[in-house]
Amino acid sequence: MASPDGASGMGGSPEETELSITLTLRMLMHGKVMAGGLSATGGSKGETVKRIREQSSARITISEGSCPERITTITGSTDAVFRAVSMIAFKLEEDLGAGSDGVSAGRAPVTLRLVIPASQCGSLIGKAGAKIREIRESTGAQVQVAGDLLPNSTERAVTVSGVPDTIIQCVRQICAVILESPPKGATIPYHPGLSLGTILLSANQVRGHSFSK
Repeated sequence: MASPDGASGMGGSPEETELSITLTLRMLMHGKVMAGGLSATGGSKGETVKRIREQSSARITISEGSCPERITTITGSTDAVFRAVSMIAFKLEEDLGAGSDGVSAGRAPVTLRLVIPASQCGSLIGKAGAKIREIRESTGAQVQVAGDLLPNSTERAVTVSGVPDTIIQCVRQICAVILESPPKGATIPYHPGLSLGTILLSANQVRGHSFSK
């Protein structure tokens, strides 16, 4: 999910270390949300994604295909990735909170589904659930780690719900845990809509493969 990019490691301050890390965050979204919430209302499709890319300095790619779900991949410095997640969360809240007449109906809870290698989920949950409980209590967000693997992959969905302010704090804490606990063994990424046969045929190439162009 994340990889150090020339990090000097133990000797630097947290701020220095964070600057030297390239983070990759994968999120699972329904195509309906991608077409609506992340495209500017009244504008061309993808306009909002373009704006988020420019303002956050993060690289954002969205998987293609006719299946209902899409993978959104956000890559960049930790600061750029968190800015992008924040902008996405606020955009989704804006769309969810608007009534049929376009007038805000109040703050609506937003849900993001992160996609994380299963081998890292144990650290996120913690002994007897202590770590995930700590994250819930300190951020006010709801966090749920799926018990089952996503189809044909070695990844799980981590669902984060709340208002954008709590979501971004929660994502920061989740990423901090993940950065400290690299995935173990090979990771087979979740690709929405791919059949088991396709996965088996491409098993040798799938590790580290980016589904987005």
